[in-house]
Amino acid sequence: QVQLVESGGGSVQAGGSLELSCAANGVTSSKRCMGWFRQVLGKEREVVATICPGNTRYVADPVKDRFTISEDNAKNTVDLQMTSLTPEDTAMYYCAARPGGGWSAAESAWPYWGQGTQVTVSS
Repeated sequence: QVQLVESGGGSVQAGGSLELSCAANGVTSSKRCMGWFRQVLGKEREVVATICPGNTRYVADPVKDRFTISEDNAKNTVDLQMTSLTPEDTAMYYCAARPGGGWSAAESAWPYWGQGTQVTVSS
């Protein structure tokens, strides 16, 4: 079975930093992407950053200069380093896995999801 567990969320002041981690169990490494998405109540879930085979990384424009995605293959984790946080970054952050098929930003294309970890940025 596939299990994704996020951790590292919490409350931080604007301008601060936070690092999220996703422990991925039961996910085949071959041709799989890992990603971070976020969602605010009343809004659609949006892609934040992804990492795919060959260490191909994508970071969404609104956070591309502030967020960094990385993967530790030995530990089977994917991390999201967030800096210069703003209240607009407040959301539930979800880890997702997409085995095979290549990269996609569409939520429906990612079959495996964690339960999420809350990030709250205060001004």
